[in-house]
Amino acid sequence: MTEECLKEVATFSNLSDPTRTNSIDTTADVTLPKNELKQSIKPFHVFMMSTATGIGTGLLVGNGRSIAIAGVGGTLVGYLIIGIMLTCCMQTVGELVVAFPSMPGGFTSYGKRFIDPSVGFTISWLFFLNWTVVLPLEICVASMTINFWNENINPSIVVALCYSLVCGVNFFGARCYADADCIFNCLKVLMILGFIILGIFVNTGVVGTSGYLGFKYFHSPGFFRNDEGLFKSIAATLITACFSTGGTEFVALSCAEQNTEDMPRSIKRASIQVVVRIAIIFCVSLMIIGLLVPFNSPYLMGSGSELTHASPYVVALTTNGVRIIPHIVNAIILLSIISVANNAMYSSSRTLHSLAEQGFAMKYFCKLDESGKPFRCLCVSAFTGLFSFIAEYKDQETVFVWLLSISGLSTIFTWSMTCVSHLRFRKAMKDQDQALDQLGYQSPCGVYGSYISLFICAIILIVQFWVSLFPLESNGRLNVVSFLQNYMAVPITIVLYLGHKAYTGNWKPFIRAPEIDIQTDRDIYCVDEVTGKKSVFVELLDSGDMCSKLSDNLVK
Repeated sequence: MTEECLKEVATFSNLSDPTRTNSIDTTADVTLPKNELKQSIKPFHVFMMSTATGIGTGLLVGNGRSIAIAGVGGTLVGYLIIGIMLTCCMQTVGELVVAFPSMPGGFTSYGKRFIDPSVGFTISWLFFLNWTVVLPLEICVASMTINFWNENINPSIVVALCYSLVCGVNFFGARCYADADCIFNCLKVLMILGFIILGIFVNTGVVGTSGYLGFKYFHSPGFFRNDEGLFKSIAATLITACFSTGGTEFVALSCAEQNTEDMPRSIKRASIQVVVRIAIIFCVSLMIIGLLVPFNSPYLMGSGSELTHASPYVVALTTNGVRIIPHIVNAIILLSIISVANNAMYSSSRTLHSLAEQGFAMKYFCKLDESGKPFRCLCVSAFTGLFSFIAEYKDQETVFVWLLSISGLSTIFTWSMTCVSHLRFRKAMKDQDQALDQLGYQSPCGVYGSYISLFICAIILIVQFWVSLFPLESNGRLNVVSFLQNYMAVPITIVLYLGHKAYTGNWKPFIRAPEIDIQTDRDIYCVDEVTGKKSVFVELLDSGDMCSKLSDNLVK
């Protein structure tokens, strides 16, 4: 009976590929395939990734510009909108990642599998472009952060030091990356929590020289800034909010390097942590900044003043007479920025490896070294990092806005197509008579969460088009430079999509649901009658008494 069950399950799930680490051939030696990423990321690493990964330039520096544009109230509304979308999207990612943990190309390949090869090509290259842009962006901002201490330091020196550190960490492999990232993330979270506590003391007059502030700045100049309309001001902050919350998908990206048995639990916890992350790390800390700094402060980035390149967290403390601690905060912010640069090199190299696996880039980049890291892809990422030396350009804030906009819109397209992939996957499951009970993790939001995320993404793209053409302080006049600066990712997306369609000659808009492959690379889960817990069926094959139930539940 056991042999028959094994054959039926193997036929159904198409998991007899010997290159998979969780192949049902339990008698074979378990060795790392030549081109499979080494599994060296643990649940604690995933916890820290979902909590703090991506916290860098957007939150710690770029939000100064958002507060100057829309006030702290408008900035918080922007984060609330993005938070709702991202919470639903993360549930979607979690469901797909647990179902397809070893799909070649990782989560960037969902578009190719579930929607259309051209969509997969476009999103994969956009994701690569996103993190390729983030790497020099973060290092450039690191050189700006140094200006708080000394404006006479040559930016190239700072860039060279940061660039060398990021390359060193990434070239030592995934375990070194994960451990270093955990340290950076712990420092970021502790700094923000410490800032919240200290900010309360400063606001009440216990610390600093400003005395009791209370809600002074919420009354004058105000909680919102609506010089040109509240809606337009909020719309102008959405891209920064997208950029700031980018990196949440790292849990999915690092999936190939997590231990398979830990994956459902890790993803479930990470999905919950997204809500906590948005609520505490983003919203509460921004509220404290609003209590300590008015939106018309000349020290905020985006104010039009040349007085600052500093983080709003540092500005909040220095303008209220706090000493020493702002230097510590600025140092941690600098480390945080380097941390995201570290994430960017990791992500861009893995994405290039994913592109090669999917046939979207040269097979040359499929090759891994003996330690299981994509050395050739890392070399490409290191090369693109050399663009960091653009920090020598005198108008650094302009460079910052260009790079941030490309990254923010690329992130929007990636999130939206992930939601479309989830909808197509659920449609294929239904049309092919596959039970949802076979999934190790089901999105609590279901397909409705994907629709909500798609709706918000569409609204963001529409309002960003409007704000780009007619930016704030343009008096209603069309601004082509602003449009190119803020909407560049859209024409890039169109060119990639149509270019791939023309190259392949396949003009079908999507793959029909009955034709979508939902069996290859999928882990099928079932409920253990003894423990009542869901487990991947491969782990249950030693229990001969369960074979009949497996056969009944999994084979239609």
